[in-house]
Amino acid sequence: MMKFSLPKVLQILTKEVAGYAVPIVDLIAVQTKDPYKVLVATILSARTKDETTAKAADRLFKEAPDLTGLAALSEERIAKLIFPVGFYKNKAGFLSRLPSVLASEFGNKIPDEVEALTRLPGVGRKTANLVVAVAFKKPAICVDTHVHRIMNIWGYVETHTPLETEMALREKLPPQYWLTINSTLVAFGQGTCKPVGPHCDRCVIAQYCPRIGVRPRKVPGRSKKM
Repeated sequence: MMKFSLPKVLQILTKEVAGYAVPIVDLIAVQTKDPYKVLVATILSARTKDETTAKAADRLFKEAPDLTGLAALSEERIAKLIFPVGFYKNKAGFLSRLPSVLASEFGNKIPDEVEALTRLPGVGRKTANLVVAVAFKKPAICVDTHVHRIMNIWGYVETHTPLETEMALREKLPPQYWLTINSTLVAFGQGTCKPVGPHCDRCVIAQYCPRIGVRPRKVPGRSKKM
């Protein structure tokens, strides 16, 4: 195995994931560059597959293309539009309250700072960092389960929670990677370095990866040792 090099690994992965499916939040940002839609899509995407999120966001945005439209919808209507995203009832409640909180605290504008965003209903640090990075192109490190898991597999950090990983990366990760690390590792984590049964057998960075804590994927047809 060759010595792990973050710049080299990310250079390889950037090219590799260019052919993968684009995470839905990044896709919406490219299509609209609208902080409102990026925020709402990010809230919807938690614990939900991208395909489901995309369809739910499309249905919702047809009736609520902006905050005014969202404010006009009842919580029940929002729930019906976004079903079957994960925890759709909770998310409907968050989205129903969102316009009033933005009106009273932020002058009907989506804030562009992490700490301010976490004051919004349904917005944690992961969501806030993603909105800041994707919608506003400001330095932020969004750490979801893929980023947390893969960074620990590489031994780049030794942490136990996504929050610990975010704080560690803020200290260690070069700034030029802050805006892209999430989309790169989410795509890589969904397509190759999966949580269960990662495809180490066809991984483009296998020669660099120390595979810390990784269980090798079973190859079909291989006989067991007697």
